[in-house]
Amino acid sequence: MDYQIIRMNGNTWRIEDRGVRFFLLTGTEKALLIDSGMTVRAKEIAQTLTDLPVSLLNTHADLDHIGSNEQFASFYMHPAEEANYRRSGKPGTILPVSEGDELDLGERKLRIIHLPGHTDGSIAVLDIQNRVLISGDPVQEHGRIFMFGAHRNMQSYLASLEKLKDLDGFDVLWPSHADLPVSRETIGRLLEGAEKVVRGEIPGIPEEFHGMTIRAYDLGFTVILGDAQDSKRSV
Repeated sequence: MDYQIIRMNGNTWRIEDRGVRFFLLTGTEKALLIDSGMTVRAKEIAQTLTDLPVSLLNTHADLDHIGSNEQFASFYMHPAEEANYRRSGKPGTILPVSEGDELDLGERKLRIIHLPGHTDGSIAVLDIQNRVLISGDPVQEHGRIFMFGAHRNMQSYLASLEKLKDLDGFDVLWPSHADLPVSRETIGRLLEGAEKVVRGEIPGIPEEFHGMTIRAYDLGFTVILGDAQDSKRSV
């Protein structure tokens, strides 16, 4: 078995799938998968854990987050992410969700937080009752945050970190990669580090990635991977 199921509490599971994780949340009426992994069949896993009807929400459309989307005829996604999703060639109808929208699983409400930058339509999910932010890729400790390629935007990313830093309603973050949980303090540290990258104060170390040259900016507690260009222009 190439994945591991870990129960977080009585109505939440995380599935560790080859370096990425996705989540299953249940309420009294419905269940929601947050992302569908890299290679596993997420819906089938979810159906071994709950008898409730299972829907899917994608935090964004990078390939390691949509691995088994084809198991769903439709799924929740921010509309700004559609172009990124369609490049994958995967099928399905996008049910649009935007900033402030809420999904009710039955005595468990989830609020959508739009965090553009890593991708245009990146979103986080605020588990209101449990005060947890399921944050996707933008915030990581001891991970590698991908900020290279045409669909990344460093200025939007900085604005999203500023927004998160001031956002109430959560005590910890559950990212899709690397350490879990992550404290709120990580947001400020990441914002400070990313600003230094933009100002050219952290050197970018050249690195090969799938045939392209990128730059790794080591913040000490995590790494930002950016384009192999002047950091003041693009990362």
